[in-house]
Amino acid sequence: MSLYHIPLLPLSPEIETSAILKKTIKANKVIAELKGMAQTIPNQSILINTLSLQESKDSSEIESIVTTHDELFRFDQNNLILSSPAAKEVHFYNKALYYGVQEIKKRPISNTLLVEIGKIISASVQSFRKMPGTKLINSINGEVVYTPPQNQEEIEKYMKNLEIFINDDSISPLDPLVKMAIIHHQFESIHPFHDGNGRTGRILNILYLISQGVLDIPILYLSRYITQNKAKYYELLQKVRDENNWEDWILFMLDALESTAKQSIQSIEEIKKLMVSYKKNLKEQTKFYSHELINNLFRHPYTKIEFVMQDVNLSRITAAKYLNILVEIGLLKKQKVGKTNYYINENLLKLFTNINYQK
Repeated sequence: MSLYHIPLLPLSPEIETSAILKKTIKANKVIAELKGMAQTIPNQSILINTLSLQESKDSSEIESIVTTHDELFRFDQNNLILSSPAAKEVHFYNKALYYGVQEIKKRPISNTLLVEIGKIISASVQSFRKMPGTKLINSINGEVVYTPPQNQEEIEKYMKNLEIFINDDSISPLDPLVKMAIIHHQFESIHPFHDGNGRTGRILNILYLISQGVLDIPILYLSRYITQNKAKYYELLQKVRDENNWEDWILFMLDALESTAKQSIQSIEEIKKLMVSYKKNLKEQTKFYSHELINNLFRHPYTKIEFVMQDVNLSRITAAKYLNILVEIGLLKKQKVGKTNYYINENLLKLFTNINYQK
């Protein structure tokens, strides 16, 4: 392990090699297609809700906070005390993601915002590290992999530099996708918080892409790709520190963006087809079709009587009746957990459990 001196940004423009330029063009093309595809969904909140919840699970899993889809989708924020610690962690991440997306509509990405996001993720008071001693340890052999800056003034210096790099487009001609890869590495290397750096850094990815107009809404998430290529991700993070090998790191992140965008396009197409199928079945086999009900069934793979009452403006008796009819005709599956009946859109759930991002 060599001592890594974090560079101040911007990096030299020469970092954008011919291989990076070619990969950037390909990634931008697919992401532009994804952006257009998302605009064809009448209710974009369906995409935001379903994809962001899956992202929350995948991002937390990188940090070894593993929860099952059942735990995740049955989570009830009104009964936090009854939920598993893992499910709570995932939903704190999802809450932080939503907060960040809403805030960048009103203000730039700032260190203050990142501290606020980190506070939501960790569910505790958050600030930049003030005490030395933080080290990144190999969980298998216990060896120190990397020692981030230990001095509070140094951490604040690097984070201020990163904040300027994020917001001042005039200081770097690099493509936003390349800048995102650099920003991600820089943030993870500074490691400014005692807890939640990885999750905050992955939220920063999507906030930066939205702030640059690469995307309109948060639907491109890298966490599952990173989870499925975890060893490579950490290897290349460290190769920048040990060998100054930025090219392989940036190419990896561009691969992640391209692959994830392709999979997101496929997911949106499948969601659209599934919605059309459900609409057809509802109209042909029931007398209570409504846009509000369809939105409820696709906003989340699990629903329950209370959610339908609220979204469709129905009495409890009517909401229960409608849901049980949907079970009878095979559109939902009923599952009782404790005293609560959950109604599962298994077809939608399968879309999010069978995704496999490959290069």
